[in-house]
Amino acid sequence: MKYSRIGRRGFMHVVGAASFVSPAKAMSRSNSKQKIIFDTDPGIDDAMALLFIQKSPVLELVGITTVAGNGLIDTVTRNTLYLKDRFGIKAPIAKGAGPALDGSVSPASTRVHGENGLGDILIPPMSENTLDPRPGWKFISDIVRQYPGEVTLVAVGHFTNLAQALRYDPDVVKFVKDVVVMGGAFGFDGYLGNRTPCAESNIYGDPIAADEVFSAQWKVTIVGLDVTMKLPVKFNEIDQLKQSNDPACQLLWAISRKYVNYYRQEGLDHIYIHDAAAVAAAINPALFTRRSGAVRVVTEGFARGETIQKPDDRHYLISNWDNRPSQSVCIDVDSSKLKNLFFETILKK
Repeated sequence: MKYSRIGRRGFMHVVGAASFVSPAKAMSRSNSKQKIIFDTDPGIDDAMALLFIQKSPVLELVGITTVAGNGLIDTVTRNTLYLKDRFGIKAPIAKGAGPALDGSVSPASTRVHGENGLGDILIPPMSENTLDPRPGWKFISDIVRQYPGEVTLVAVGHFTNLAQALRYDPDVVKFVKDVVVMGGAFGFDGYLGNRTPCAESNIYGDPIAADEVFSAQWKVTIVGLDVTMKLPVKFNEIDQLKQSNDPACQLLWAISRKYVNYYRQEGLDHIYIHDAAAVAAAINPALFTRRSGAVRVVTEGFARGETIQKPDDRHYLISNWDNRPSQSVCIDVDSSKLKNLFFETILKK
């Protein structure tokens, strides 16, 4: 039997076929943590998302892969090594892709994240000798095969590592439990792109990779600006981090000063926790209303990076979306519950 519900805009959300789970299996699942590979480009909001994962009682971080985005690959890899040290993370880090699949290299987002990607706080030199020797795509392939059906990929930068994993190991889709990405803008409630009027930054940075990831035969949940822009966090709410006795939270507060100043200069009294929203979707999918359908990405021209979904219940004569998997686009969010989950998790000792 299939269960469905109608969202407030009238879109059908298909949950899936019901199946019997034995009490023993249910107990085993309830006692186990969800394994996560975090594909990231720190980045201030990436740092927030990383601590969110580290402190979550229901997630187990089994690996981190770095990718260009908020900064160049060497910068974001150094930042990830630094955060691993400061947050007490045990999971290995694998250095991933710098250039996009078409060979282009996006400029660092220094205006938002600072020259060093972490709000221009002082970061000591970090040795790459402690990195996992495998490239990001190989690390992803190996780890999901090590834990078949158990690992969720949470990607919050360019999707180059995921696309490379698909290219080099097409069967990787059979071993991944879920894919959750922060990226895209579908125009719900008037929310458009942040890089161009039609493109969000993560997608714009490597649109070919994004199109390949959305077209692969695995389950993808897309957490885009349509919902992350509904998650404003007031400046005084961020100050809770400074008031905490936890050094990791105090570090996040220090990093966030650049972020706060950027949004203040934009005339706002709040920031956005874009990447943490993708982590929340992995923890509690029920926080989101979603629409199902095939997703394509414009890969060149003035609309480069635009994300377009064909809803499952619509039919067209043009076949560009045909024979592609139905993916899940988040179109609304319980903002209050998500922010409560975020702060309760990262502020706990």
